[in-house]
Amino acid sequence: MSTNTTENAPGGVAGSDAQVTTRLTDGIRTAFGVGGLIALVLGLLIIFNPAKSGAVAMQILAVVMAAYALVVGVVYLGSSIFSRSMGGWSRVGHILLGLLYVIGGIVMMLNIGAAGVVIALFLSITVGILWLFEGVMAFTVAGKSDNKVWTIIYGVVSVIAGLVLLFSPLLGAVTLWLLLGISMVVMGIVQVIRAFSVKSI
Repeated sequence: MSTNTTENAPGGVAGSDAQVTTRLTDGIRTAFGVGGLIALVLGLLIIFNPAKSGAVAMQILAVVMAAYALVVGVVYLGSSIFSRSMGGWSRVGHILLGLLYVIGGIVMMLNIGAAGVVIALFLSITVGILWLFEGVMAFTVAGKSDNKVWTIIYGVVSVIAGLVLLFSPLLGAVTLWLLLGISMVVMGIVQVIRAFSVKSI
């Protein structure tokens, strides 16, 4: 008496394995294709309208940061009010910190556009400082590098790019955003090609 008729039938298990493999392959193709198309569309939107798309992205980031500040502020205030083990100065510090977070979150919520510009400037200046330091560090190790010429070229490019971002952060932010769009278009095309070229696993 056999209850497992599927396994005993010729090709039963093999057929089941083939179906699982086919579904898994289709799932991978779909993931590559959908992800690639999304990246391609977003990249094209960035390329054809970098200023507006960047402003929208920075405003979304500003809303997220404002919400985060409000939540953290409420947590600090709540912990300072309801805590039984917190000392006097510690309680005062937590209350002040919570109030600062809440006020900062409210100000950002009321001025989303300005907050987005400030975030873009901050990110651009930060990247500029990092590139500047990377260039200086490249010069310091150029003497010990196996590829001195490329190390020096890298250092020069990093320093120039860092200075450009520091002296014109808004232009630098738009440029970085545009480069991101180009990268997304390239990655999207690659993902779509991979979706059509995935073989059965």
